[in-house]
Amino acid sequence: MFVRAIYSTGDPAKIDTAIRAMNTEGRDLLEDRPGYRGASVFVDRTLGKLLAASWWETEQARHNSDEVLRERRVPMLEPFMGTLSVDNYEALVFHQARQPQAGGGLRLSRLEFDPRDTDLLADTFRATVVPRLDALPGFARASLLVDRERGRGLVGAIFVDQASLAASRAGQAAARHEGAAKAHVTVTGLEEFEVVFTDVHGD
Repeated sequence: MFVRAIYSTGDPAKIDTAIRAMNTEGRDLLEDRPGYRGASVFVDRTLGKLLAASWWETEQARHNSDEVLRERRVPMLEPFMGTLSVDNYEALVFHQARQPQAGGGLRLSRLEFDPRDTDLLADTFRATVVPRLDALPGFARASLLVDRERGRGLVGAIFVDQASLAASRAGQAAARHEGAAKAHVTVTGLEEFEVVFTDVHGD
């Protein structure tokens, strides 16, 4: 699958306005597009951050959908939005142990790596990181998204509730350290979000 990730920062007091727009108009626009496989919205209400991801069967389907959605993006996120970035990724791993729920937690790791090590990263994530995440209480889903050309990627680990997210920090840190060493990647960022909604059909 292929993913488009929208990352916006703004006034925390106005984030609910953006959430409502993404939950209504945003989902309506996405669901009508060919090749659509699902979407997610995550927020950090304290700092004022919103992360939205849409999932597509093919790279072409993602591209075609953006031609329609691009002009609606800013109006949907106002008046919350202060900054906006859009990135495209290939989903190399999508592993779901259980369906995530609203109110759960996402831990997002940002990666940089030599593009020549992309396959090594995917293999290491499947063989080393996923089994360790599976063993953590409350674990729901893990995904590895990469931009092969730029050598950048995201690892998302979703837990069923905020308590499980907090309790998993040490366990995932160990998995992250081992995986990064084996795959020759650099972890450049670490963030946590609340799950607003997520419905992705990986199969």
